[in-house]
Order: sequence, then structure tokens, then C-alpha cells
Amino acid sequence: MSQLTVSNFSHKYNLYGKMVFRIAMVNLGNKEDAEETMQEAFYKLLYKSPEFKDEEHEKAWLIKVTVNLCRDILRSVWKKKVVKMEDIDTYYGDPYDSNILKDIVRLPTKYKTVIYLYYFEDYSIKQISEILKIKESATKMRLQRGRQLLKIELEGNGNG
Repeated sequence: MSQLTVSNFSHKYNLYGKMVFRIAMVNLGNKEDAEETMQEAFYKLLYKSPEFKDEEHEKAWLIKVTVNLCRDILRSVWKKKVVKMEDIDTYYGDPYDSNILKDIVRLPTKYKTVIYLYYFEDYSIKQISEILKIKESATKMRLQRGRQLLKIELEGNGNG
């Protein structure tokens, strides 16, 4: 079992909870799956996490776990290829952010996380590459292609 105490776990939940939930919402598109992913990610933090060098290492680990859990759900034979966007406005105070996120959710899976981490969590290309364990060139390419697809999507919706 990890060295987390109840109060320390509560602090981690308050510190990272919104981020984990939002990453899951961007990837999965619905509240129920995002909440399930969030619970599983924090379970892993509590019971299965390694020793962390620092808070950034811990945050990066939690992001990677969340992304992997989302990927597992999306691969599941039970998961339909339907993107539900119910209540996304509830989780993002800024209407502009929620509209952009609705478009990001429609992107192919490999672009969603890179776009979200870069624009909403302010991670650098190098940091995203390390978190997702992909080359920087792959991260740059995913950002570029994601932006292109997002631009097409925004123009198609009359937002851009």
C-alpha cells in the first residue's frame, strides 16, 4: 500500500481531481465514464502508485494512468462509438472552453490528450512526450494534426 494518509489523499484529490475528471471527459465524452475513470485513477494513486520524485512526477503519473484508463474503456467491446456530450458545460465555467472541448472530444483519440494537456493544462511538448511516453516529434505531429482537424471542425460549426 502507498504511503498516503487520509488527509494527504484528500489533499491529492483536491489538487488533481478536476484535472483528472476533465482529461477523462475530453477522452470519453460522458460523466459516468469520466467519474469511473477518476475513481480508478485515485484508487491506483492510493494503492498502487510508485514512490514519486516530486509533485510533478506524481501529477505526470496520474495523467498517464488516466489516459490509459480512458484508452481501456474506449477499447472495451461494451463501449459504443457514440460520443455523448451531456452536461459538459457544467464542468467548464467558461462557455468558450466548453464549446472548444466539445470539438476536442470529437477528435480522434490520439489527438485529444495532447491538445488538452497543451492548451488547458499548459504542458510543454517535451513534458507531454515524457508523460505519454512518445517522441517529441510524435507529440508535435499530433498537436499539428489535432489543430488542423479542430480548425476544420470549428469552421464547420461556424465558430472559427
